[in-house]
Amino acid sequence: MSINQKIAFIGPGVMAEAMIAGIIRCGVATPEQITVSGPRINRGQDLADRYGITSLTDNPSAVENADVIVLCVKPQHLKVILPELSGKLKPSAFVLSIIAGATIEKLSQGLQCDNVVRSMPNTPAQIGEGITVWTAAAAVSDAQRQIARKMLGALGEEIYLDEEYYLDMATALSGTGPAYVFMFMEAMVDAGVHLGFPRRIAEQLVAQTVRGSVDYYRKSEHPVHLARLRNQVTSPGGTSAAALYYLEKAGFRTAISRAVWAAYERSQALGKGSQSQSPDDA
Repeated sequence: MSINQKIAFIGPGVMAEAMIAGIIRCGVATPEQITVSGPRINRGQDLADRYGITSLTDNPSAVENADVIVLCVKPQHLKVILPELSGKLKPSAFVLSIIAGATIEKLSQGLQCDNVVRSMPNTPAQIGEGITVWTAAAAVSDAQRQIARKMLGALGEEIYLDEEYYLDMATALSGTGPAYVFMFMEAMVDAGVHLGFPRRIAEQLVAQTVRGSVDYYRKSEHPVHLARLRNQVTSPGGTSAAALYYLEKAGFRTAISRAVWAAYERSQALGKGSQSQSPDDA
């Protein structure tokens, strides 16, 4: 069901395109309701040609009559975007942010707008298979929350949480999560090539193994602990047992846990405006 709202996307990046494609595909909004704004003329024109939307290069003009303003810029660009848009939004408009680390308070103060929804989608949203964790400021109306839910639902699954502190956790776990999965898959493919498989065969084997494992988990009778499924394929003294012993000995769980924690700390640092990285990030 279409929403009767004008939507302005600030930042014409990959996630903005994923949202535009999703809400048009799902009938949440029509191309005529959507405007995208960014500094690159060619990129904006490409999106306009592809989806039939309006493209601008002036952010204040883009938000002038918008009912929903979707912030899709990188965290470091907020220092330019917030002063540029401060006081330019309609009183009845609300902001939907997908910016990692940017708190509701920071956005609300910077834009002079109390109606702020903060969310964290992930890259599978580009094919409608993402998951988004989101929350909203107290000033956001029920009607605006429903609009946000429909827009985010066009990207895949969505989870609303009352407490904002979960957003940095979601950034570290699900927002950054695809990167962990892709690195794991890459390592498995390389191992397959090392064993002697052609790379295309190794890629096919790994991709279907990961996909099938996830589908098997999701179609199992719930609740089911992941350890139970792992035990199903781990025979005493078998190949799985040997492989898992080595992974445990190599600190596989600890490495994953520390990686997620590092992403969590980085999300918090971005929210505080820190652009520096630790030596381990270099």
